[in-house]
Amino acid sequence: MSEQNVVAKTDVVLVGAGIMSATLGAILRQLQPDWSITTFERLDAAAAESSDPWNNAGTGHSALCELNYTPAKGDGVDISKAVNVNEQFQVSRQFWAYAVDNGILTDPKEFINPIPHVSFVHGADNVKYLRARYDALAGHPLFAGMEYSESEDFFAERLPLMAKGRDYSDPVALNWTESGTDVDFGALTKQLLGYVGKSGGQVFFGHEVRNLTKQSDGSWLVKVENLRTGAKKTVNAKFVFVGAGGGALHLLQKSGIQEAKGFGGFPVSGQFLRCTNPELIAQHRAKVYGKAAVGAPPMSVPHLDTRVINGRQGLLFGPYAGWSPKFLKNGKVTDLPGSVKPNNLMSMLGVGVTELGLTKYLIGELMQSPADRIGTLREFVPRATGGDWELITAGQRVQVIRKKGNGGVLEFGTAVVNAEDGTIAGLLGASPGASTAVPAMLDVLQRCFPREFQAWTPKLQQMVPSLGLKLSDNPDLFQQVWDWSTRSLELGDVPARVPAHAAPEVESATV
Repeated sequence: MSEQNVVAKTDVVLVGAGIMSATLGAILRQLQPDWSITTFERLDAAAAESSDPWNNAGTGHSALCELNYTPAKGDGVDISKAVNVNEQFQVSRQFWAYAVDNGILTDPKEFINPIPHVSFVHGADNVKYLRARYDALAGHPLFAGMEYSESEDFFAERLPLMAKGRDYSDPVALNWTESGTDVDFGALTKQLLGYVGKSGGQVFFGHEVRNLTKQSDGSWLVKVENLRTGAKKTVNAKFVFVGAGGGALHLLQKSGIQEAKGFGGFPVSGQFLRCTNPELIAQHRAKVYGKAAVGAPPMSVPHLDTRVINGRQGLLFGPYAGWSPKFLKNGKVTDLPGSVKPNNLMSMLGVGVTELGLTKYLIGELMQSPADRIGTLREFVPRATGGDWELITAGQRVQVIRKKGNGGVLEFGTAVVNAEDGTIAGLLGASPGASTAVPAMLDVLQRCFPREFQAWTPKLQQMVPSLGLKLSDNPDLFQQVWDWSTRSLELGDVPARVPAHAAPEVESATV
């Protein structure tokens, strides 16, 4: 690196050492090994914010169990979002398999493990909804192998921890998919970033990007401060990617690009109950998602979640929403007020008016006592007691506020923002987030490098054989890439997927 009066040059600057930057860096090392890549991370470790395994649920969002992706529609269920999310996850899964085969990733069991994905409901109306969801999904190629049951015996066999003490006079139903996975995005990020560094990229921890200034030749001056020494440096980059999680909005605003104007952010923090009793942890091996309470936002979907972190099984329940004006877990209380600009003021005020339900929900969550939280957990674990669980604060999420008319709208998703000339791009938003890192970064490459992208396509098709195709429309190709990725990612214990025409019969005590 250089002193203040000398400007270092690099082809690519990656801001943030999370899953997005690590993914983009690894892909670019494969596509353009001659390009120089420099990564700056303000913290002292990779994946220390939202990509940290205890700061997210690690679901590997593939819409197998998340009911917010399959809303009721009339007497049926709309599965379009679920299909889209699953398609994106399959792209990520293919790249990870390629990365293992080609030495980019070293040990798949460090970051991905087979864990069943389960949807759980109770109450007659919800049971009817879940049956409709199963009917809509079970015949789809991407969801083959899903099981449905209302049986008490099935429930007790598969979910013993949830079955003990349960009153079955309140009917229950499950959608069960054996082929789900748990993903440690922290371990995945560290492996990818390790590859970027070993293959010639530079990675600087404890360095914060303070400002971005566009130059007349289209390049960017990136001003960086070493947080340990206070030394300031300037780097000239042809392309900048802002993958700084909640910190991305501030930097995109500082860049001055037209495309970032009007965007705002609404921070929401999450808390989980983490099980401390090894006997209970051993009784549950599944990711079980329920339905969000009426009026609650999609991000509040409750789940009892098996994690595999550092080779050890853990168990989380949540999320319980919290609130802080910080945009990062390690952020500042001035983050939210500092993000308000003349160009997004009306957007943010508009959301304040239209999202009164979210405000009411957050106030209710903040007022919960420890006993209230255990009471919520008992919907899933009827015999839960406070002594077996500890409250942990998870990652901070910043939901996107996008300009709409004279006001704004709050979006619970992920948005790529890039300058028209393709010299800078950033990622805003949250779920499904990390699970869609590969398709999101391919989107960045296509938007920002349209000429190069055509030349890169053959290589990209080696990384992602389904590139440009919908696996939904190509079931034979889907089976091929599924079998390949299952072998490469060492998910061999996952049973082969059942063809759509042979979906499991309904096992039910009442049907």
